[in-house]
Amino acid sequence: MSFIAFTILGLIVSAIARRIVPGARREGCITSILLGIVGANLGGWIGSRVFGTDLGQFFELRTWLLALLGTAILVFVWRLIWGRLR
Repeated sequence: MSFIAFTILGLIVSAIARRIVPGARREGCITSILLGIVGANLGGWIGSRVFGTDLGQFFELRTWLLALLGTAILVFVWRLIWGRLR
């Protein structure tokens, strides 16, 4: 996928993951997009290592589910780290 597609995917998936993961929502818009982009990559890595698949095309369901999984994990860890530092 292109950088623009990853940015759009990251924005949408991070908005969904912020609603799924419990805790205070202190991330800004830019941080959410970056967490979504990195989380989508993390989801692709998890998919390739655990499930034997990778991120597909933009409109494939597995792309969205893996990106959501990776982003939710990353947002959870982000909140654990920043929650303890504050």
